[in-house]
Amino acid sequence: MPDMASSQALDTFPRLLIQHAQVRGGKPAMREKDLGIWQCWTWNDVAEEVRALACGLAEMGFRRGENLAIVGENRPRMYMMMTAVQCLGGVPVPLYQDAVASEMLFTLLDAEIRFVFVENQEQVDKLLEIQDQLPQLEHVLFDDPRGMRHYTQPFIHNIRELMAMGRIHNRNHPALLSIEIDAGHPDDVSVMLYTSGTTGKPKGVCLTHYAFISAARGGADFDRLTADEDILSYLPMAWVGDHLFSFAQAMVTGFTINCPESAETVMTDLREIGPSYYFAPPRVFENLLTQVMIRMEDASVIKQKMFHYFMAVARRSGAQILDGQPVSFADRLLYALGKVFVFGPLKNVLGMSRIRVAYTAGAAIGPDLFRFYRSIGINLKQLYGQTETCAYVCLQPDGQIKFDSVGKPAPGVEVRIADNGEILVKGPMLLKEYYKRPDATAEAINADGYFMTGDAGIFDDDGHLKIIDRAKDVGKLANGAMYAPNYIENKLKFFPYIKEAVVFGDHREMVCAFINIDIGAVGNWAERRGLAYSGYTDLAAKPEVYGLIQECIEQVNGELVGEGALADSQIHRFLILHKELDPDDDELTRTRKVRRNFVAEKYAVLIEALYNGRERQFIETAVKFEDGRQGRVAADLVIRDPKTFAVAGRVG
Repeated sequence: MPDMASSQALDTFPRLLIQHAQVRGGKPAMREKDLGIWQCWTWNDVAEEVRALACGLAEMGFRRGENLAIVGENRPRMYMMMTAVQCLGGVPVPLYQDAVASEMLFTLLDAEIRFVFVENQEQVDKLLEIQDQLPQLEHVLFDDPRGMRHYTQPFIHNIRELMAMGRIHNRNHPALLSIEIDAGHPDDVSVMLYTSGTTGKPKGVCLTHYAFISAARGGADFDRLTADEDILSYLPMAWVGDHLFSFAQAMVTGFTINCPESAETVMTDLREIGPSYYFAPPRVFENLLTQVMIRMEDASVIKQKMFHYFMAVARRSGAQILDGQPVSFADRLLYALGKVFVFGPLKNVLGMSRIRVAYTAGAAIGPDLFRFYRSIGINLKQLYGQTETCAYVCLQPDGQIKFDSVGKPAPGVEVRIADNGEILVKGPMLLKEYYKRPDATAEAINADGYFMTGDAGIFDDDGHLKIIDRAKDVGKLANGAMYAPNYIENKLKFFPYIKEAVVFGDHREMVCAFINIDIGAVGNWAERRGLAYSGYTDLAAKPEVYGLIQECIEQVNGELVGEGALADSQIHRFLILHKELDPDDDELTRTRKVRRNFVAEKYAVLIEALYNGRERQFIETAVKFEDGRQGRVAADLVIRDPKTFAVAGRVG
């Protein structure tokens, strides 16, 4: 690909690829673990394959301005296809790989997709399931040939055939791709990412080369990222966080992205790669901590005592040592011992021994969870952003980490707080538009050019931004006190036994909660106590489990009583749901955010029971199983009243 070099600035992703092939052509650009062995592509390899893919698409009739859907797990050729599409002036549209066929249908129709590139047979089958509803679909390309031998439909193509066709096309038209790349402009849309649809139909967010490159460069300069970094790319490619960290920043800096073999091997592959740069949403850090706590409960008494002793030292001084703040000599000495006996082995088990910078975003992270990772020496930081801002609004500077903030405005970004508390942002990273939705675009960007995030926040005295909740979700209790459900839910989800929580209280006299237990953590807890159970519904109903969850809720109530405006948000009543909230039942988005209004409507009878003082409530719920079958789950749910604490002279 070096012969495609252009004198133009490095202001589009194809031009960045050309530069890397020229400057570091022999260095690893991408790795993928396949059948237990890491395969490697250098920057020269990537450039050559991108050329073949792009020329193959051109031969098949793909045109400038068209959208091409990409569906699958993180794979090198999935990322390469993104750049190949961009080379031709097209727009890649990644879809969530775990979406069922009916969920994919809306996006494929809305984005007017003629070409789809999928990972494997599973994704091909989904498309065949809805093929009759996609009259514009002309070509389905697949990467993994396993199981595809007997698929004889003429519109289904092996990606290797496309690349062979592309190489022939390139020999016959050697200047074509250079002309197409030179025609690219930084204001061209480089990717379209669909919102999760928490509040309605998903919207296609059109983001330009300029926007994503600005965000990637700003973040890379901020954290001094170089071409020597390694990152594990395992989060959904349709999520803006993966596109920023695994695609845009890799293309800007030239570092190496590493794709795990499967979702089940992520932890093993993480340890093998030992990334220096890491990104995960809070739920991943929550799950990792849950696994650690489960393992510690199974450890010997001596190991448990050592773990808890040194973790107390870490909580006292670990974060301060990481930030370069003064700590007593005794604590420094104890922390050094803790590194040898506990923190070092723990980081190694987590695959985080080499991490220089780790980020979390996508939802608020509980301060206790945040403190745990920083206390053991992992430079975990929060960033703040949305799909519409390339996940780039606020970053936390090294040495200025606050557990309850998301940092300061990132380089090049302006942040304002509106009179109603809503966060407004402006900068080069903003979306160009919502696809075919000028009405939504006009509603999202105000007359002064600020994007209205929909989040409520405040700046502290040091200029750090604190996110309270979604602006529309921040409400008031019946007594006028502030009510921020997401804040309370995150406090509850810090406990390893609580997987999901949904709280209610807006314009009501008290806060009540639905709880989903973590079947792994609570199941392990139950087995050690000799409690037999037949499944989630049975385990969730056990009095002993209710007692365990009640202890967690009472601890949260004790913390809330000292949090000023939120002191009245203590949880007065709760129940444990008889089933896990599930994206397949439309209760969660594919990014595992609660569809709050849907859950409130679906379980209205339970909310009524909580607020009417009942001690039990029967419910029967329809569910979808993984194999596509439908069924019903019924239970007689217990409602409990945890202890609350006095607020401003009132007795809880």
